[in-house]
Amino acid sequence: MTWHILGAGSLGSLWACRLAQAGAPVRLILRDAARLAAYRQAGGLALQQDGHWQRLAIAAELPGAEAPITRLLVACKAYDAEAAVASVARRLVAGCELLLLQNGLGSQQAIAARWPQARCLFVSSTEGAYRHADFQVVFAGRGQNWLGDPQDPTPPAWLATLEQAGIPLQWTPAILARLWRKLALNCAINPLTVLHDCRNGGLLARRDEVLALCDELARLLQAVGQAQAADDLADEVLRVIEATAANLSSMQQDVAAGRRTEIAYLLGHACRTAADHALALPRLQALDERLRQCLAARGLPTD
Repeated sequence: MTWHILGAGSLGSLWACRLAQAGAPVRLILRDAARLAAYRQAGGLALQQDGHWQRLAIAAELPGAEAPITRLLVACKAYDAEAAVASVARRLVAGCELLLLQNGLGSQQAIAARWPQARCLFVSSTEGAYRHADFQVVFAGRGQNWLGDPQDPTPPAWLATLEQAGIPLQWTPAILARLWRKLALNCAINPLTVLHDCRNGGLLARRDEVLALCDELARLLQAVGQAQAADDLADEVLRVIEATAANLSSMQQDVAAGRRTEIAYLLGHACRTAADHALALPRLQALDERLRQCLAARGLPTD
């Protein structure tokens, strides 16, 4: 069965290359004719792994192509995901599978609600990859991919295909707990690095501010039925800050580059969910407002 991949960014390209290396049929879906022409001129995707480059002439097409889609990896940003799926919606067959590889929460639920004929699998990844240039991806760090379906705990039969392609994975019925935990970690670290214009390690000097946010985030996780995700949250946040002290957070990198952030699917989703549960989280709400003001002052979108 063909793997259609929507979003030729870092992780989408990494998955496409590894699947193609394993002999799986793969087709990239690129957003417009100019992008497709540039891809063809480049001669395909190039992957750097263990210091070596390999170019793979993976087939590519436009959203308006005719071939039906039975399995789609959606690897674009959270704010683009729903529109991206809509661009190929007429090609989705009944019972198709959508693998949603987005940060935060909210975009996955929106897609699942809009296309109920599809099985939506949520993915949480800790793998590291970055684009060296257009259609060139560097595999920067081994990690893990957790897959799950909040509506059906039965794992799909094709998981072995991913393992054969060297894509580390674990099926989990508790995928929402993992996504909520990752969202909480991001909310406790990323916005503060933007507001204080610092690397992750700079937050060690603001320990009290970090711990106060962790306390409210843990209360939110418990309120939404994800008590497991709340366990030892503050300790893990501090461990992550120490382990990545020299790093710029992804949100800090986006702001520095003048790119749109995923605030609506991280801090925004947390605040909306708290409001839905009539849960007062004043520090988190204030952080959200400060961050939006900061983004607006830089001329960046606040949604």
